[in-house]
Amino acid sequence: MKLRFFRHETAGLDSLVLMAGQVLAGTQTLAELLGARRADFPALAEAMRQHEGAATAQFSTLLTTMRTSFINPLPREDLYALGRLLHETSEILTGAAEFIELYTLERIPARGADQLEILSRQAELTVAAMKALNDLDSLEDYWLEILRLAKRADHTHRVLVAELLENHSPASFAKYRGVADQFAAASTKMRAVATQVGSIIVKES
Repeated sequence: MKLRFFRHETAGLDSLVLMAGQVLAGTQTLAELLGARRADFPALAEAMRQHEGAATAQFSTLLTTMRTSFINPLPREDLYALGRLLHETSEILTGAAEFIELYTLERIPARGADQLEILSRQAELTVAAMKALNDLDSLEDYWLEILRLAKRADHTHRVLVAELLENHSPASFAKYRGVADQFAAASTKMRAVATQVGSIIVKES
């Protein structure tokens, strides 16, 4: 690990922690949405938009911090990349909620819930990782576990798409696949966050 001779600003790291927290909160709200009545869809979809709005606000704070801080805890390009990926994940989760709301999808297949469970675990690990960015030596296991979960998520998505194609009409298939694809895209973003952390570990070692 490189020696540090100056005290770093931590506001950027704090923003990443809060953004990851909004991703995790989004997965929890989506879990509620999967089991909700149709009448509750609008309120839960709005809650998702609020999570995304909070993530956007923290991303803005991160950008301001990078511009105004003399010494950042990590290279600016790495802070920006992590913030961008977390923000995009939050946007994707909101998209999943809006698919469910707009198409009034009350019976998401069980394998879709499996996708969300994997994604929620990725989000939990990512929150912990963002809190540990000032101790990169502790993050190698995180990197590897996220990659393992991402492979599991990819497999779950492929099986779900095959099951949807077999059991649904073309119109119904398109609706449910839209949600499944959003979950898969969010998992891919979580993998990209971990890959970025892995890159930082290598550069800072």
